[in-house]
This record gives sequence, C-alpha cells and structure tokens, in this order.
Amino acid sequence: MKIFNFKKKTIVLLLIVTAFLTYSFKSKFFEVAKQIEIYNTLFKELNMYYVDEINPAELTNKAIKNTLKDLDPYTNFYNEQDVETARIRRAGEYGGIGVAVYYTSKGIEISEVYKGYAADKAGLKVGDVIVSVDNQSIKNMKRDQLSMFLKGTPNSKFTAEIERQGKKTTKEITRDKVVINPVPFAEMIDEETGYITLTRFNEKASSEVKKAYRKLKKQGMQKLVFDLRSNPGGSLLESIRICNFFLPKDKVIVTTKAKVKKWSNTYKTKQEPLDLEIPIVVLINERSASASEIVSGSLQDYDRAVILGKRSFGKGLVQRYRQLTYGTQLKLTISKYYTPSGRCIQELDYTNRDDKGNIPKFSDNGVNTFKTENGRTVYDGGGVRPDVEINTTNRNKVTDALLKSKAIFNFATNYYYTNPAIEELANFEFKSSEFKQFTNYLKKDTTFVTPQEKLFKEAYNMAKSASIAKEYNTIKEKLFEEKVAKISENKDIITTLLQAEIIKRYFYKEGIYKYNLVNDNTISTAVELLNNQGKYNKLLSTK
Repeated sequence: MKIFNFKKKTIVLLLIVTAFLTYSFKSKFFEVAKQIEIYNTLFKELNMYYVDEINPAELTNKAIKNTLKDLDPYTNFYNEQDVETARIRRAGEYGGIGVAVYYTSKGIEISEVYKGYAADKAGLKVGDVIVSVDNQSIKNMKRDQLSMFLKGTPNSKFTAEIERQGKKTTKEITRDKVVINPVPFAEMIDEETGYITLTRFNEKASSEVKKAYRKLKKQGMQKLVFDLRSNPGGSLLESIRICNFFLPKDKVIVTTKAKVKKWSNTYKTKQEPLDLEIPIVVLINERSASASEIVSGSLQDYDRAVILGKRSFGKGLVQRYRQLTYGTQLKLTISKYYTPSGRCIQELDYTNRDDKGNIPKFSDNGVNTFKTENGRTVYDGGGVRPDVEINTTNRNKVTDALLKSKAIFNFATNYYYTNPAIEELANFEFKSSEFKQFTNYLKKDTTFVTPQEKLFKEAYNMAKSASIAKEYNTIKEKLFEEKVAKISENKDIITTLLQAEIIKRYFYKEGIYKYNLVNDNTISTAVELLNNQGKYNKLLSTK
C-alpha cells in the first residue's frame, strides 16, 4: 500500500511539473508571437499612412540591429550582402582587386594593397581614393553599396577614377581571383628556429599551417615560434585541427556549454599529430581572441608550449550562423567554451550590464585557479595569461582613441609622399624625432579627437563670440598638449604601429614580417627562450 501511494504521489507530481512546463512554454511562445504581431501592425500602419515615403528594408534593418545591440557584440544580423562578405572571409578567396579598404564619404579609400594582385598591377597605392567606377560617382554612397563595386567575376574589367594627393587619374583594372592566405609568412629565424604567423582561422588555416610547418622542417627547423598576435579568431574546428598537430589523438581541446543540449559538446583531437617533441613558443597579445585563445589555452593546459606576450583578449563565446528568410542570416552566440583544464576565458559579462549600460568583468568577483597537466596553476576570468609576459606600457584611454582613429594611417600616407623611398628595409628605424613629427601632425588630423576636445568645441560653437576667442584658443592648445602627453606615455606601442604602417607602404605586409624577424623584441625573447632549454623546461614544469 505504501509503495502504491508513493507511485501515486510521484505520478501526480510529474503531471503537475509537466503542466507547469507546458504552460510556461505556451506562455513564452504567446509572448513572442504577440510582440511580432505588434511590430507587424505598426510597420503596416507606418508604411500606409506616414506622411513621407519610408524605406522598409532600412527600417527593418535598424529595428533588428536595435533589438540585438544590448546582447553581446558577436550576435549580429546579416543582410544578403553581409552574408556574401562573411562567406568570403571564411573561405579566404573571392573575385576582386586585392585590397583592404575604408569606406568613406569621398569613396573607397585603399588601406592595404596585396602584392601581385590587380590593384598592385594597376599601380594603386595605399591612401588612394576610388571616387568613381565606370563613370559612376560613388561619393556619399552607403557601405553596402560601395562594397559591391570592387568585387566581381575574375577577368572582368572596370574603369576607376582615382584621387591621389589631390590629383585625379583614371585606371582600367582587371579583377583577379584573390586568395587570402592565413599564413602570410613562414621563414627560418636562424639555422634551427622556424617562425610561422597565423593571421586568421579561416577554412584554409590548418592546411596552410601544416604546409608551412613541413616547409620549415625540410629547412632544418628544430624549434618553432608560432605567432598568434592580433589574430581575431574564426573557425572553432580549424583551431582544434591546429592543436592536433602538436597534441596526441583523443585529447580534449575544448568543451562548449549551451542552452540547447545538442550544442553542448566536447571536442577532441581526431588525428595522429605532426610533432609531439618540437619545443614551441606561442606569441599572443591583447588582440589575440577566440580561436587564438583556444589554441594558446590548450597548448598551455597540456604544457606543450610556452605562451609569451601579453594577456589575450578574453572571448570565450562561440557563435553559429542560422539561416533566415530571403538569404539573410543571424550569427548568434550559442555557447561558452572551456579549455581542457576547465577555464572559461571570457572576460566581459554582457548579461549583467548595469543601469548605465556598463559591462562588468567576470574577474570582478575574483578569479578561479585551475591546473595544467603538469600541475601548473592557471587562471580564468579573462583571456589567456602568458607564461612569460613582455613588458610594454599599459595602453591608456587616449591611446585607445588614437588607435581607433585613422591618424596613424593618415600620417603614414603623408610620410610616404614626403619620403619617396626607403633604401634598405633592414636599416629602417622610426626615430624619436619622427615621433615628434607625428605628434605635430596630429594638430591638423581631424580623425583623432578626444571626448574633452569634442565637448569643448561644441560648447564654444554654442556660445561663439569674439570676446572668448583668445581664451578658446589657449584652452584648445592646452587640451592638445594633454592629449600628446597621454599618448607619449605609450610611445613604445605607438612607435611600433607607426613603423609597421610605414614599412607596409614601401614593402607590402611581407616587409613587416621580414623586419620583425630581426627587430621585434617579442620574437627575439622567444628565440632566446628556445635556446635556453633549461629555462624552457622549467617554465613548463610544476611551479
């Protein structure tokens, strides 16, 4: 009888739970349907009765982006053109002219020319602005429109009007098949040490890393510097394949935890490795993110490589593309990922913004300790912390504002046309006197404006009068001096970026890698560490 009563009570309890869950699901579904219907009726009323014509696509696009803006920055809506751009980025090849660009009100400004492709063959230079295509002005066009002009079928031709340093010229350009190699540089540093840089985790990443590794092995490589600095990430599966090159089969690389059970997975290495013995130093910095952190975090957790540089970005979130109607897509965050030791390296807690929209850090509540395979202590709470940190100044907010502007790019363009040639790459040095030239240049650059300068100018424009003009200029000069003083605190960081931007004008991106192989302090430190086997082994042993 007791058993019967127990079973009876259990069945009643299950029925209550089932009823509650069903009601909860239906209630939530009804709320979603209700809000969609409200938007539909509002949209119809606007379209029918608003006094002026409205653009339905533009209105919907803004509504969607506004819906997503308070989530994390990786959850995004892609219209048809965005979908194609994302596909190209993942595939690593497209029909175009071989450039990176800025979209501006004047037209399409060239920010980088890829060596040997159509733009390079046609003589385009960094800083050139394409102002018309096939006699059609592209001035004041929107980004979505501008992005369509340069892409097209390989061997198709178009005529471009180019503005360079105030002068205009016309060029006929034939589109190429452009292949973006995620491993743009792989060379020997010395007789024993190889260097591979990986710039993105597109669909070609693992195959190109393997190709570079085998090339350097044939040249006598016995030690490896693997550079993931400023690599923003990309394919999760490609990061696992690259880890597999240096880790045994059946090792856990990453675990994902999602709201939807089928998207919670444990990913392991599936192949036999390329090399389990070669000493490796992995380079990271504050712009190494996502898949870069999976690789560096996994190799660190298995004590397979020494991680050197600056703490990484701290993106421990996984995205997936979901097909929507009419060729559009939603890229949304579906899970968090965890390294083999159990660390989540996500830094920002987007779910718990405060009333002012400020985003807290997970580390605000303290960090947790984890153990590597050898028993070394590692931490969560934001990014992968290097085993060996490279000392540079800490970027302040004014320097961050500088790096988000085009001031360095604009100065490099001016430098290029002021200095027609650099005789030898190996001897190039951006001197302190030239840094002074850069700070003076900032007086006329309009892209780098601090919040204080902006507010002060707005206040002056509102109360403009001849009586305060003198005081305005005095305070304006003082604000400029303070701005220069702040960025000068990060002179080491800014000088490196200026140097790279200038070298790229004369010797393409390839020139930066060749120069850094000899002059980069981080690479030199990595080589010294690899040459000191005792120190290298000690770093990977229990501390």
